[in-house]
Amino acid sequence: MSELIFPPLQCGHLEVKGESRFFPVNRIFCVGRNYAAHAAEMGVEVDREAPFYFTKSPLAYQPSGSVVPYPPGTRNYHYEMELVVLMGANTFKCSAEKALDSVYGFACGLDMTRRDLQLRAREKGRPWDLGKDFERSAVFAPATRAKDFGAIAGQRIQLAVNGATRQDARLSDLIWRVDELIAHLSRFYRLQPGDAIMTGTPAGVGPLMPGDSIVGMIDGLEPVKVEIASAA
Repeated sequence: MSELIFPPLQCGHLEVKGESRFFPVNRIFCVGRNYAAHAAEMGVEVDREAPFYFTKSPLAYQPSGSVVPYPPGTRNYHYEMELVVLMGANTFKCSAEKALDSVYGFACGLDMTRRDLQLRAREKGRPWDLGKDFERSAVFAPATRAKDFGAIAGQRIQLAVNGATRQDARLSDLIWRVDELIAHLSRFYRLQPGDAIMTGTPAGVGPLMPGDSIVGMIDGLEPVKVEIASAA
């Protein structure tokens, strides 16, 4: 038997509401510009031909309730509140009509962003990795099973910083629906149980400072909470 030089990466895991078992977090796919008002506030047009994606590594995952240090390399650290889709079955080249059959559940999530680094990369036509994919940049609340959440419709999605509402929209505002996203993404990846899809953020994103407390909510899901500490 081959011996490893060092232990392999252990994936993080989510609590699941009403269950003693946990949901392991594997790959994290993120959808860009999936709310028209957010695209407008970022000064860009919505691409309605097809959704586009960026990724975060499993090391980006952080459970709700954590205290997160202000990340290195940025002076413009932003919150983005999102619906997270949690995959529960192997899915490849599925139709939109069958896509939701492969969903295990949903969760509230925060796509934490080094906005200055993201915008700098965007201006130069470079990938967004430094702005988006870093440790503790994907904060997830406990999961809710899909059957307990029900159909995705006009559920309210909100975020408050220090008690003041900053984001307030409806899931019906999504440009690309969850079934459409799964069907499209499955053309390019063999989606697996444990994969997570962050579906995009509404308008109202903004900067955070050490000492800030964030609460994100979606009707029918457990809220996501995080506090920002001084830089590590």
